[in-house]
Amino acid sequence: MTDQKTTDDLRRLLAEDPEAADLALFGRVSHADRRGFLRGAGLAAMSTAVGMAIPYHRNIPQGFIPAAMAQGDPLAGKLGLILLSDRPVNAETPPELLDDDITPTDRHFIRNNGLLPDDMDPETWTLTIDGFVDTPLELSIADLREQFEVVSLALTLECGGNGRAFFDPPASGNQWTWGAVGCAEWTGVRLREVLDKAGVQANVVYTGHHGADTHLSGDPGKEPISRGMPIAKAMTDNILIAFAMNGADLHPMNGAPLRLVVPGWPGSCSQKWLTRIELRDQVHDGEKMGGDSYRVPAHPVAPGTEVPAEEFEIIERMPVKSVITFPANGAAPVTETEVRGHAWSGDRTIEAVDISTDFGATWMAAEVDPPLNDGAWQNWRASVVFPRPGYYEVWARARDSEGVMQPFAIDWNPKGYLNNAMHRVGLQVA
Repeated sequence: MTDQKTTDDLRRLLAEDPEAADLALFGRVSHADRRGFLRGAGLAAMSTAVGMAIPYHRNIPQGFIPAAMAQGDPLAGKLGLILLSDRPVNAETPPELLDDDITPTDRHFIRNNGLLPDDMDPETWTLTIDGFVDTPLELSIADLREQFEVVSLALTLECGGNGRAFFDPPASGNQWTWGAVGCAEWTGVRLREVLDKAGVQANVVYTGHHGADTHLSGDPGKEPISRGMPIAKAMTDNILIAFAMNGADLHPMNGAPLRLVVPGWPGSCSQKWLTRIELRDQVHDGEKMGGDSYRVPAHPVAPGTEVPAEEFEIIERMPVKSVITFPANGAAPVTETEVRGHAWSGDRTIEAVDISTDFGATWMAAEVDPPLNDGAWQNWRASVVFPRPGYYEVWARARDSEGVMQPFAIDWNPKGYLNNAMHRVGLQVA
């Protein structure tokens, strides 16, 4: 049986100090040799962690942690996530692990399009601001800290494809269910203030974002993703160039050492491993800005319809949505329990959350907290009494500040974006 303490210790060590973890496991200190041999105690520790011998251990690359240990995160430090793909790494959080008001770093989802950069040293990292600006800037992380106000905000990030698994016919892409969302506390500087210092020229209409992650092909001339946003959105107060997450350095899988955080819009706008922001006089045409990437048909279409490229429009704000984080689906509560979760709606606030325990025949209002700040999700709760033992479902629906209600189901679209259908959990009431 796997030694859980060994497993957890190795996960956390790799997250906190990759070189020390690599030395402990592999007996190496140099990162120049990408494929050495495991030696002595390192092999013994890894074999103990996975619960058996590793026949091909000589082929294990430097920095590798077995999937049996990672449980959803090949680089460790993420606990309980469900791995959807490992090249690139994409992993979601089960709803019951999102119960915290602020999402812990080790439970925040991962959405990657390429491979992590080899060098993520915050001491040598630079950010370029160029394009149609009066004064191009090249800023270190130290410059950002010294020249601009450092702020911490709770901000909600959600993948545009969250909920894709529930489309019929199936939509291509990572089959996210409910857990490609989180609300961490991010620390950094306001994008608006950095752009103000560079001087935004009158002809600017869009930003273009660039990161240091590498394309899956290994071609240095290709970017895995390079998206942007209208300049009016970029100049709002709650968009951060972030260098910390929940009071610590960014996790490597969440964009260390520098990233954008654009709450309320698809997570693809929040470029990770951020190296450059260019100001454009046209809609940005970077990787995954065209075709059907992060776009939906401008009008409803029948399931399975082939939609011409010119009929797609770029996704901007995310729709009104809620998630139930307690009790977990399949739980067996007694006849009375608290039900709680979170709700959010793009650039808007949540006015109400209702829940039903009789398949939508009747609804009761939940208590809804105000957001901690603009861009944070809102926590909600309600006390529910079940009249007798049996199987029940709890449904939740949110209504935002513009009166838009979360639907029972949404129209199909080719890439499975923007699924904000009501969350439901089944309960076996004892």
